[in-house]
Amino acid sequence: MTLERIAVVGAGAWGTALANAAARAGRSVTLIGRAETTAAALRASRQNLRLSGARLDARVAVTAAIGEAAAADAVLLVVPAQSMREAAIVLAGAIRPGTPVIACAKGIERGTHRFMTEVIAESAAAAVPAILSGPSFAIDVARGLPTAVTLAARERRIAEALARALGSATFRPYHTTDVRGVEIGGAAKNVLAIAAGIVAGRGLGASAAAALTTRGFAELMRFGMAFGAKSETLTGLSGLGDLILTCASAQSRNFSLGVAIGKGEPPGASGDKLAEGAFTASVLIDMAMEKHVDMPVSAAVAAVLDGKLSVDGAIEALLTRPLKSE
Repeated sequence: MTLERIAVVGAGAWGTALANAAARAGRSVTLIGRAETTAAALRASRQNLRLSGARLDARVAVTAAIGEAAAADAVLLVVPAQSMREAAIVLAGAIRPGTPVIACAKGIERGTHRFMTEVIAESAAAAVPAILSGPSFAIDVARGLPTAVTLAARERRIAEALARALGSATFRPYHTTDVRGVEIGGAAKNVLAIAAGIVAGRGLGASAAAALTTRGFAELMRFGMAFGAKSETLTGLSGLGDLILTCASAQSRNFSLGVAIGKGEPPGASGDKLAEGAFTASVLIDMAMEKHVDMPVSAAVAAVLDGKLSVDGAIEALLTRPLKSE
């Protein structure tokens, strides 16, 4: 299976970074933005304002015409999780049957409780859904710094072909058929990163941060196993690896949101910075309840975000839980 022509739909920071990665892998790349004015500015400057110091690779073509996706052997769909359905519906009319469409967002759709590959399958019937996730910041990928991620598709040959198509000396995709495990790791870690940020913003110390991250990962494992994920996926790049990255860096929007909340700012005060975990938290807890999975840290985050519990109340509730074996 040869995948030479790659379309990247979504010209934000992550889409621009992945376009660079695909170009470095030797592929023919078209970056498709939402508006012609944005595409024209990016064509002229080769600079995404959200990626300071990193230029768009000269080999990447830039357009606002979604019809250009028709020529692609594979499509990276790089839009926020809650916009995935709308984008997939638009893309559906452009792609050829059997085209792999890789979701590059980490979240679960509100209302439907659908994972990203399920959204693509429902919205673009001609597509072959896949998912890319893992410990990666857009600026690192855009600059060509060493990064490893996980790429999953239901069929091994497709997952392997996609990994070969995007892989390079500085961008290493590990392939798997455990689509659900990759999706759960990416979605759940965002919620836990908000919790880690709250701990940091409240000044509770490194010991509390380590305890929170460890117990949070136990929640992620329980949730993942309940939904059929493989343990090796959850302990891999798209689970534990991504959790480590986002629970310890201010570059993470979810962690930064948590820091702001921990310092007393209201949950919606982070301006236009998208924190996927803020949309995922309540959905994650609803789904956990359906499977009778205990997720106290994630539930506390959801309660704080929904205004049902104060930060101090959430901390007290976690610290006064009954003692038990690990």
